[in-house]
Formats: sequence, C-alpha cells, structure tokens
Amino acid sequence: MKKLLSHFLGCKKYIAKLIVSLAMIVFVSSMFSIPALATGVYNIPNLTSDTWIVDEADLISRFNEGKIISAFDELAKQTGNEVRIVTIRRLDYGETPESFTKALFEKWFPSKEAQANQTLLMIDSVTNGTAIITGDKVKSIMPDDIAQSVASETVQVPLRNGNKYNQAILDAKERLVAVLSGEPDPGPPEVTNEIQVEGTFTKAEDTDQGNATAWVVGLLIAATVIPMATYYIYLVFQPSSEG
Repeated sequence: MKKLLSHFLGCKKYIAKLIVSLAMIVFVSSMFSIPALATGVYNIPNLTSDTWIVDEADLISRFNEGKIISAFDELAKQTGNEVRIVTIRRLDYGETPESFTKALFEKWFPSKEAQANQTLLMIDSVTNGTAIITGDKVKSIMPDDIAQSVASETVQVPLRNGNKYNQAILDAKERLVAVLSGEPDPGPPEVTNEIQVEGTFTKAEDTDQGNATAWVVGLLIAATVIPMATYYIYLVFQPSSEG
C-alpha cells in the first residue's frame, strides 16, 4: 500500500512539473509570436504648427528628419502648401493604408477649408503599404495621378530595393517640394532590371521565425524529457518501502 501511495505521489509530482513546463512553453512561444503593436488614428498625436513628420516606426534618421522638416517648413512659408509624412509599424486589424490616411487627414484637418492646401503621405513598415491624401487646392497643382505616383513609385521603388526607407522618404520629399513649388515634375525613379537570385539567402524575417520555432521545439522537448528523467531518477533512488 505504501509503495502504491508513493507511486501515486510521484505521478502527481510529474504531472505538476509537466503542467508548469507546458505553461512556460506557452508563455515563451507567445513572446516570440506577439506582433508589433498596431497603430490606430487614435494613437497619433494631435497636429501642431511645427508637426511635419510623425515617425512612429522609427524609419528616418535624425539627420534626414531635420532636412525634411526644413524643406517642408520652407515650402509652407513660400507657397502655403503643407506636407506631412507619417510612418507607423502596423495597421489596426481591418485597416488599410488608404482608410488610415483618410481618417488621420480628417482628424488633423476637419473641414474642407483646413484640408485645401494639405498633403499627407503615410508608410506602414510591416507591409510597406503607402497612401497619400491631398486637399482640393493641392489637386490643381499636383493632380491625383502624380500624387499616387509619389506613393506607389517614388516611395515604393527604394522599398522594393532593400527597404531603403530614408532614400524613399527623401525622394518623396524632393518630388513633392518640386511639384508643390510649381516646378516641373521630376517624375518617379527609373527602375533598372536587375538579376535577382532567389532562395540563396534567407530573409531576416524568415530567420527570426526559424529561430523562434527552434526555441519553442527545444523547450517542448526539454519540458517532456526533463520531468520524465526526474521521475525516473526518483523511482530508482527512492527508499525501498520493503527494506
């Protein structure tokens, strides 16, 4: 009877250790899989007179941010046309770059009069999605086809060529300032056909996911083996109930 009771208590200890181990695995795996926090319009601060860039995704270097702010500030003083750039890491569920940018545009500029001379460009760093919204007076200087070309070509070409965010935003700044100053449109960047070898190098995000999977699998194996080994050792070295 004592031996049976001892065996039962050993099983309870083993189950308890297994439960704790599995709980640790769930916790660690959830840490690896938690996505970057999404950003909604409500997370973006209210507009101030000196707000030209809201870099929530930390894509722009301090030096380049200063250059862009100076250019946009000078553009506003010279022409009355104002440009803002917003970067975020991840959109809220169900949100699109277009719906986010439109909602933020209306939050910052609630009336048609306030929107008239405004341009808002947004970049989402997770999907590299972009969107641009312009006011009515801007459209007479920068038609929608040029504005959309800024978002879909001027910004996207450097992003497709190695996620060159600073170059993308600087190129967009140059083109926007030129057009909104009444100068000829310099157009989108030229796209050169380069031979790309697929499958030779692992993408950074694939490496991160692979490492996370390896950690979780390793922890799962350890959680199974260690308690079993502990229980086996316990059975081997426990005092005999018959001696």
